[in-house]
Amino acid sequence: MLIGEYEHSIDMKGRLIMPSKLKEDIGDKFVVTKGLDGCLFVYSQTEWKTFEEKLRTFPLTNKDARALIRFFLAGAMECEIDKQGRFLIPSNLREFAGLEKEVVVIGVLNKIEIWSKDKWLKYSEEENNSADEIAEKMSNLGI
Repeated sequence: MLIGEYEHSIDMKGRLIMPSKLKEDIGDKFVVTKGLDGCLFVYSQTEWKTFEEKLRTFPLTNKDARALIRFFLAGAMECEIDKQGRFLIPSNLREFAGLEKEVVVIGVLNKIEIWSKDKWLKYSEEENNSADEIAEKMSNLGI
């Protein structure tokens, strides 16, 4: 299970060090794609195959389904960790997520999310302010 929050910096070439605790579970090769809420999603090879299979079940006759499939697949890139523990985040994905220098890498169960530090702090603050409201909604789901 991927958990934890790690602050890192992207170098001038767009490379990021994969936190060692996350690297154990994500592996040396993985897929990075656009995520929700303005971050990037990172999937291990196994989790990506599972995610692809779910996308394959979407009805192609549904416009929203096609849009969601394009959203996740068009920008997806397979990445590999180098000998220094870094991987290159493609420029289109850095631009999408607003990644410049300081980033936050978080483990979220079966995937990793990469956030610009500023976006993450803003998001975290907003979520902390509404934690009670979220908890109430989740109780309706039996959580």
